[in-house]
Amino acid sequence: MSALSIRNVRKVFGKTTVLEDIDLEAESGEFIILVGASGCGKSTLLNMIAGLDLPTSGTIHIAERDVTNLPSKDRDIAMVFQSYALYPTMTVADNIAFGLEMRKVPKPERDKAVARVAKMLQIEHLLGRKPAALSGGQRQRVAMGRALARDPTLFLFDEPLSNLDAKLRVEMRAEIKLLHQRTLVTTVYVTHDQVEAMTLGDRIAVMRGGRIEQLGSPADIYGRPATRYVAEFIGSPAMNFIAAERHGDALVCGDIALTITEAQHAALRHSEAPKLLYGVRPEALSLSAHGLPGSIKMIEPTGPDTYALVNTAVGTLTARVPGSLAQRVGDHVLVSWASSQTHLFDAASERRIG
Repeated sequence: MSALSIRNVRKVFGKTTVLEDIDLEAESGEFIILVGASGCGKSTLLNMIAGLDLPTSGTIHIAERDVTNLPSKDRDIAMVFQSYALYPTMTVADNIAFGLEMRKVPKPERDKAVARVAKMLQIEHLLGRKPAALSGGQRQRVAMGRALARDPTLFLFDEPLSNLDAKLRVEMRAEIKLLHQRTLVTTVYVTHDQVEAMTLGDRIAVMRGGRIEQLGSPADIYGRPATRYVAEFIGSPAMNFIAAERHGDALVCGDIALTITEAQHAALRHSEAPKLLYGVRPEALSLSAHGLPGSIKMIEPTGPDTYALVNTAVGTLTARVPGSLAQRVGDHVLVSWASSQTHLFDAASERRIG
């Protein structure tokens, strides 16, 4: 059964179109990520799923029920906000139980629900405290507890980790993933962080300019990006692009021949694009004993990896190599990669070829 169905949703503010032709289906128990740069429309879409805003046109169904024009309270959803949105004068227990109290749930049932989610989130010892006495991570757990106590059809998360420091984000990301594995409640999660998107989602919707640029599994989004935008947005550092042209069956950048696979050759025969973008991810590059000559422009050690910017005849390429690097800035190196790890895009449309 489809837990969430969004059909032809469009949103216009004045003369500005914020969302255009949004179609999205989420199966029961699925974890869907909405990811994209600021202003792409992901939070607007989440707000319409939540009933905080209404679409200009199109429909939204939750658990096969048309909720397009229903208020939030009638949609059987629970939302976790970026700002936690806790009541400062209430204890943790009262914050968790507040939604149930508003729904006239009897106190014995509320107490059971509070105990259940507090145990699940390991915050039993915090139930008597008020939000001011909690850390950021503890406040986020309470916000999730309030949502969990509802036992909803749909969980909605609006960038819940963006206010936390890097270490706490990693810990809370793991908590959210474990929480979903325990509850199997269908979840829609908005983020601008590609790491959150790749580690949490069953499927990822990469959004750009109010549209879904690509929808697929993390492996699909990373391994077969549909457009240059997706290829640049997912992956760190971003994919390298080399401007290329076709010379018969060959692909060249200036005097440099670029290797491609038989499948890419076949795809090119069905494409009329004269100019192409030849993409290769930094982690696919090697500084080896053979390959394209270059010189190191900059080195960025990160601990487990080192990023090396290398000036070559086809442009500046970024290589991501494991561990530390023996070479120094200014050293001459040879850069190589496997043709099986390359991607081709039409330079005009920026869409994937093959």
